[in-house]
Amino acid sequence: MSKALEGVRVVDMTHVQAGPVCTQMMAWLGAEVIKIELPGRGDITRSQLRDIPDVDSLYFTMLNSNKRSLTLDIKQPRGQEILWELLRRSDVLVENFGPGALDRQGITWERLQERAPRVVYASIKGFGPGDYEHAKAYETIAQAMGGSMSTTGFEDGPPTSTGAQIGDSGSAIHLLAAILAALLQRQQTGCGQRVQVAMQHSVLNLARVKIRDHQRLERGPLAEYPNREFGDAVPRSGNASGGGQPGWALRCHPGGPNDFIYVIIQPHVWEPLLRQIERTDLLGVAAYQTPEARLSHLDEVFGVIEEWTMRHTKWQVFESFNAIDVPCGPVLDTKDLVADSSLRQSGMIVEVEHPERGRYLTVGCPLRLSDSPVEIGRSPLLGEHSAQVLEEVLGLSGSEVELMRTQGVI
Repeated sequence: MSKALEGVRVVDMTHVQAGPVCTQMMAWLGAEVIKIELPGRGDITRSQLRDIPDVDSLYFTMLNSNKRSLTLDIKQPRGQEILWELLRRSDVLVENFGPGALDRQGITWERLQERAPRVVYASIKGFGPGDYEHAKAYETIAQAMGGSMSTTGFEDGPPTSTGAQIGDSGSAIHLLAAILAALLQRQQTGCGQRVQVAMQHSVLNLARVKIRDHQRLERGPLAEYPNREFGDAVPRSGNASGGGQPGWALRCHPGGPNDFIYVIIQPHVWEPLLRQIERTDLLGVAAYQTPEARLSHLDEVFGVIEEWTMRHTKWQVFESFNAIDVPCGPVLDTKDLVADSSLRQSGMIVEVEHPERGRYLTVGCPLRLSDSPVEIGRSPLLGEHSAQVLEEVLGLSGSEVELMRTQGVI
């Protein structure tokens, strides 16, 4: 069976997380992704956070599945020639270097338009045009400057980053959407285009509901927030849902650090919920009777439910509440996730065999296409496919490849 991006060739000049996540998803969907790496070193994450000496780290292996690795020193004239020859035979160039880094190597959008006009040139930067465009960004900086940190955490605590990599991996998903749109438009125009995503912009897009609430705040307090006081910006509101239906994380038995379940109270489940937790004495009580009345008593409402959940495990509560159509979800820690049978069956937790590391777990592809099956392969060893790519894609001879190897070009 063919795959969605079969026939698309990607020159992957990315490193660390944001860029590699984007190109990994393209590889999963069938694109031929050729990762360009510096000879002798490669992507810096190959050696970062290592758990086994002299073996590619999990940081690298989990972000670079299904790719081929070509080592290439583009500071050498022959390396530059090889890169341009490769670009002329490719569809997409993806990079996430610091501002201006590739321009200084002579790989500019203007030159690409002249020499490979069908190529989509895709970049992730920390910031868009403006006051910050030359500043560097990392995951948590993007969260800080995109509106996430100021609205995450509890009211009496500091701004808090989220464990989800919304700056890096969030930007990668935004870039993937932009690349696919550019490839689709190329079918009409015959030309590539410049595609850019800023990490700050991606985080802001993911935090757009907080901009919604900022404008609502101008007209008075936000009733669905548990905060007692409001200033001139949207506050941190703990585990409140921040949506139309109130929710909270409730403690469960036996009281471990992640023995919690998140429960949302929709209007139609209030009465069944009271019956399930054996608190029918509250049926008809005016303070709890309507959704509007409950908003001013949310601490008490969730306290009542928590008295019951603390006597049961999070999985028992999950089963019990789902039986009466109460939206809820247990807080799953990493041990729960890697052992979850449904995640394994769905291919979201996958075991992969690596020639040096052995078997390791990785997260699978969340994109599901009925006619484009995804097979999760391993990451490449440094320069593993250099000869293969140069001979198959560019038609070079074995002796030419070996000469470049001795000269340190590859």
